[in-house]
Amino acid sequence: MQIVVAYIFFNAHWSTVTASLSDSVAADVSLAVELFNQAPSPERAAKLNEMMQPHMELSVDLRDDHDFPTAQRRSFFSTLDKTLQRSLNQSLQSPFWFDTTRYPNHIDIRVRVDEGTLTFIAAKERVFARTGFVFIFWLTLASLLLTMISILFIRNQARPISRLADAADAFGKGQDIDGFRPSGAAEVRLAGQSFLKMRQRIRRFMDQRTDLLAGVSHDLRTPLTRLKLHFAMLENNEDNRAARSDLIEMEKMLDGYLDFARGQTDEDTMTVDLNDFLKDIAQKFKPNTPQLDLTGNQSVQIKPGMMTRALNNVLSNAVKYGEIVKISSRTDKHTAIIQVEDDGPGIPEENFKEVFKPFYRMDTARNQNIEGTGLGLSIARDIIRNHGGSITLGQSELGGLKVEIALPD
Repeated sequence: MQIVVAYIFFNAHWSTVTASLSDSVAADVSLAVELFNQAPSPERAAKLNEMMQPHMELSVDLRDDHDFPTAQRRSFFSTLDKTLQRSLNQSLQSPFWFDTTRYPNHIDIRVRVDEGTLTFIAAKERVFARTGFVFIFWLTLASLLLTMISILFIRNQARPISRLADAADAFGKGQDIDGFRPSGAAEVRLAGQSFLKMRQRIRRFMDQRTDLLAGVSHDLRTPLTRLKLHFAMLENNEDNRAARSDLIEMEKMLDGYLDFARGQTDEDTMTVDLNDFLKDIAQKFKPNTPQLDLTGNQSVQIKPGMMTRALNNVLSNAVKYGEIVKISSRTDKHTAIIQVEDDGPGIPEENFKEVFKPFYRMDTARNQNIEGTGLGLSIARDIIRNHGGSITLGQSELGGLKVEIALPD
């Protein structure tokens, strides 16, 4: 907008004023040349100087040298040279030359006459509208001032949006955002309030799911306990042993359901050293302790109890179905990568997505759960997503399954 205003100013008002001033000076120079040609002499030139310098701010001098300048020296603002050139062409019949750059506050105009060269020195204010520089100064100052105000205003408006984005990111990672308060413009506050309402609805849904399954598990434990007691008092034959085994399996299934429902807990988020955390988990799988290949020194924000449960589910499968288990870690930009590999039978690639479904069980040599319920990887994925991460499956170089977990720092 400022550039458009400046363009209109310089091509309309400023150029018009400068052209009028140039025409006035050119007319004065033309008059002086005509008066000099009526009686050409040094005395006539001196008389013209006495007449024109006090009243017109135009000095006149006759020089005897006939070396008329030819080199052109253009000013930074070419408009001045163009308008003065046009005005002098219209007013003078004799050859002329001018220089607008030699003197800071004056213009040198020279006209060839038979007796030599008439040299005119005119004040630049008479030819050039100085208000253009003032206009540029105030235009630049106003632009800088408005730019600073705009930056401050935008930063103040963007800060609440950044806080809302940080809160959404933290909520996606399962972190506490109780300190978040909507602020900023009305639209931003409305978005923040909607986000808090959505958070409350999600937490209410998760609590209802946990309470429902916990209640179902509690209600079913009583009849299961009675049945276990009843079969314990019966004869120890093959049918009774099979029935007791089924009861134990049902109890494990109830525990798995409850673990799946507790995908989100009120556990506090902590910053831990990833390599130390993985070492502690690996030590629990003695004597078949997984091999460790840990690199970097990555710190991650996790809920230790939940993440321990997720990694235990993954490692339990690897240890159960493979003789060689390897845990590796590395850092990729702002993401921590954990890989668990084994040399077991693996999983067909077409089943990679299916095994993450709750209660999914494969009819192959490898069963994807730790309690026989088909919830091991479902619980692990639920926990990892709650931390803002991801879990994927692939083929291991060891010949079995590779589980890759990505966690933000």
